[in-house]
Amino acid sequence: MSTVADNLSTTPTEAFVEQPQNFGLGDVPSPAQYDNTTNVVCGYCSTGCGLNVHLKNSQAIGLSPTQDYPVNLGMACPKGWEALTPLYSNDRATKPLLRNANGKLEAVDWDMAMQVFTLRLKAIQDKNGKDSVAWLGTGQIVTEEMAYLGALAKFGMGIVHGDSNTRQCMATSAVAYKQSFGFDAPPYTYKDFEESDVLIFIGSNLCIAHPILWQRVLRNPHQPEIVVIDPRKTETAMGATQHYAIQPKSDLTFLYGIAKLLIENGWIDPSYISEHTNAYEAFVAFVQPFSSQMVAAASGISAERLLQLARLIGEGKRVSFWWTMGVNQGHESTRTAQAIINLALMTGNMGRPGTGANSVTGQCNAMGSRLFSNTSNLLGGRDFLNAADREQVARILHLDPALIPDQNSWTYDQIVSGIENDKIKGLWIIATNSSHSWIHQNDFNKLLQKLDFLVVQDIYHTTETAQHADLFLPAAAWGEKEGTFINSERRFGLVKRVSKSPGEALSDFNIFKLIGHYWGCAHLFSHWTSPERVFQILKELSRGQPCDFSGIEDYRAIDEAGGIQWPFTESSKFEVQSLKFEEASAQDNLKPQTSNFKLRQERRLFEDGKFFHTDGKARFIFEQPRPMPEPPCQQFPFVLMTGRGTSAQWHTQTRTGKSEILRRLYPANIYVELNPADAERLQIGPNDRVQISSRRGRVEAYAFITYTIQSGQAFIPMHYPAVNRLTFPAFDPYSRQPSYKACAVDISRLDRKPKPRS
Repeated sequence: MSTVADNLSTTPTEAFVEQPQNFGLGDVPSPAQYDNTTNVVCGYCSTGCGLNVHLKNSQAIGLSPTQDYPVNLGMACPKGWEALTPLYSNDRATKPLLRNANGKLEAVDWDMAMQVFTLRLKAIQDKNGKDSVAWLGTGQIVTEEMAYLGALAKFGMGIVHGDSNTRQCMATSAVAYKQSFGFDAPPYTYKDFEESDVLIFIGSNLCIAHPILWQRVLRNPHQPEIVVIDPRKTETAMGATQHYAIQPKSDLTFLYGIAKLLIENGWIDPSYISEHTNAYEAFVAFVQPFSSQMVAAASGISAERLLQLARLIGEGKRVSFWWTMGVNQGHESTRTAQAIINLALMTGNMGRPGTGANSVTGQCNAMGSRLFSNTSNLLGGRDFLNAADREQVARILHLDPALIPDQNSWTYDQIVSGIENDKIKGLWIIATNSSHSWIHQNDFNKLLQKLDFLVVQDIYHTTETAQHADLFLPAAAWGEKEGTFINSERRFGLVKRVSKSPGEALSDFNIFKLIGHYWGCAHLFSHWTSPERVFQILKELSRGQPCDFSGIEDYRAIDEAGGIQWPFTESSKFEVQSLKFEEASAQDNLKPQTSNFKLRQERRLFEDGKFFHTDGKARFIFEQPRPMPEPPCQQFPFVLMTGRGTSAQWHTQTRTGKSEILRRLYPANIYVELNPADAERLQIGPNDRVQISSRRGRVEAYAFITYTIQSGQAFIPMHYPAVNRLTFPAFDPYSRQPSYKACAVDISRLDRKPKPRS
């Protein structure tokens, strides 16, 4: 497929000639200012909004939300409006950088960078074994690049251990779905936000984290009950009809208590349970000890309110359950996600409009990472331990099956432990800022110093992680390359090249291609000639899998359809043809807002009640709750929680921090939320400087006094670089996802500085 920027030079050494005009929030160029417009999918969060990019001389000069894209329906959040601005930041990486004998990073050409990359990493493998080198990838690059990285590293370079930063956001949901349903398969479509009569959000501040999805909730015409289960009175809780301010990390006990009340009061669907699930009777026996009195004591929610919530679920006709990082980032997160799934199964709220146990993904392409990064799963959701799966992948890719590892990779935390234990000597980090985002940050950054060689590949040379690099590789950003993202509702969206990459920066795809050439394994990937060609390969890898999208012809089909959800098999093509024919036949009678067939492609899973286990049934999975790994104590009496700060901030602010407009929408300085009672006791006033201390580090911040936080608790947005000096490195035993949401801290006021004289 040709792109709108085909006439842009692809020569790596071409200098970045002109900086396109930067349009601010809400400032859309007039038609006279541009000569072409193309649709792309946004590159921030997993919502996957459609954006119109306006071009002048084939260069992006502004954007606006796509009116008929079935995800955002003409809406955009602040990050989406400012999506182009980070491309033109003056700290974009333009040349490879190599640390010299004086410890300084200096510019080198790509030939030198590739020779050093190859010689240093191969030398480490020769001395310490193939598994002494690892990589850490991302949910931020396109699916085709993820697959290329995973295949190149494991099949070509012999690197056994590689993981993605998706481990930090969505590993829990992936494992929970796979164990409960038989495959990592979020069942919903965004239309379900508008079709529920009861929506329950657990550990999800949707209003801030996914504002366009919150707008979909507000479009619901059924006057739904909106329930938020969260320790904080978040922005989402303020907009809800009910808020259950449970104690931090009491959610598993809380959900088991609700299940017990549903059973006791007959608010279940016996026919659905018997026909479509396994292990229900064992689950009934398991939840018997979770009395309302016990659950109330653990969660801080009265027995009366527990019954109120159970009744709401039991009497609801279309109940949907939604969760995000408040569940995923916990020490028993997989079982918590499955406790939510259990509630949906036992009440028959699955496979119908407005229902489902629905995880909302974090990064723009975490779903692509889950399926095709070739890290914890073999390509397409297969199993490295399964010989038949290895043979099938080898056949499709025309490889010797012996090149495919017959063991699972270490997970992110295990790779970090491998550095500590002198097992990992070389590390390659791609498009993730681990020095900011990884839990127990101080320890992680010390461990980086133990490595013999660290390669960082990113779009900025100024990230905290890049500062540790021995070799830095400059990458092109979203909007400077092509490929696909897969969003939360399993929808493929198209990324296009609408801007030049600066200097000698290359797309991650071309960097991987270059590495294959210098490493000497390019012949294994001779068919991987372009992102769209790799898309065709991934189609074949998906065929026959639950994520089958073999019916998507090419990039143009995705573009014309306004994105396409998987599964989309060969037979699914006829559904689209039928929709188009039906629309064309009735065009004169259709209203403008419903005339586009894009808006009619809403596809959810399990409508037939068949799941992906061999017997076609879902499983009830459960386990005794475990104590919080680091509870508050006399020395550290507060529970610190972290999470999204505003809709204008994104993760480590690597990109959002480049926009002056976005910076105006959030506090410049790190702050901590405190309850007024705690502030009064500690003699802390609004905006006072305070110190937050844990067993791992100390952070200074400004006090924000608010009733949205309960006494004995504190909250700091995760976007500020210092936050993870404090967090405790606990991990869910099944997903290996870090528990960012709860650790013990102490808070004290620092001496007030005298106010300057006027």
